[in-house]
Amino acid sequence: MFPSFLPTTVGQLTEPASIALAQNIQTQAIATPLTTQPITTTYVHQGSGEIPILLIHGFDSSILEFRRLLPLLAADNETWAVDLLGFGFTHRLAEIKFSPIAIKTHLYYFWKTLINQPVILVGVSMGGAAAIDFTFAYPEVVKKLVLINSAGLKEGSPLSRLMFPPLDYLATQFLRNPQVRDRISRVAYKNPSLVSVDALDCGALHLQMPSWHQALIAFTKSGGYSAFRFKKLSEIVQPTLILWGDTDKILGTEDAKRFKRAILNSQLIWIQDCGHLPHLEQPQITAQHILDFRDDL
Repeated sequence: MFPSFLPTTVGQLTEPASIALAQNIQTQAIATPLTTQPITTTYVHQGSGEIPILLIHGFDSSILEFRRLLPLLAADNETWAVDLLGFGFTHRLAEIKFSPIAIKTHLYYFWKTLINQPVILVGVSMGGAAAIDFTFAYPEVVKKLVLINSAGLKEGSPLSRLMFPPLDYLATQFLRNPQVRDRISRVAYKNPSLVSVDALDCGALHLQMPSWHQALIAFTKSGGYSAFRFKKLSEIVQPTLILWGDTDKILGTEDAKRFKRAILNSQLIWIQDCGHLPHLEQPQITAQHILDFRDDL
């Protein structure tokens, strides 16, 4: 059985990993300073271990992005994945100003409510920028940092210049178009056979949540995540693992080297034969690198 708060089209999922993760999505009302109402937040929690791993998804995505990686990590470690504020299946309250500031505030209170101990923070793509931003704001929460094909060295979305009526609505409808999402997926994966119907359904399920397009417009208008300066990145003291697909056509590969140079206590590992999504294309290898990093002294 799938949770009742998910769109009914969740029943179209066919990959066992997708079905299993969707069936395990939970909700928690998270009180934050952002609004007088608690924010119904969606997450998955599996496994056990001394240091929890917390997974953060990318732009216009959801925790279903971790359908292949999370079970591998949870087999050997306590693992969480959460839908960021304004994304995934987490509720989008109208009075909230969706922005990076709101995202890290909500993420902190999610952590405080349900985890409340230092974590290994793993951010993918835009989630990497969110993880860096969170690490600066709440360094005591992050024991180690993992960046997977991370954003954060380039300015926010080029869609921001289109975010005024009526182009803002049209821009989000463009992103909703199945053919557009299919083309983006084919660029993101190196192996085109992974762009299955199930993968596209996983990537689009959250679009049916109430106020999806309003929240996306608001976040994009906020400017999204600005580029972190090298000097600022050098202030990260947590051990940092940079995992990068060797044929990333979304962000390229130069940013991996730039992150390695900027973050002093870091190591860079290339994921071979892989595009922008190592956690989906090479989940076993990606999981093993994260677990090995966990064990590094």
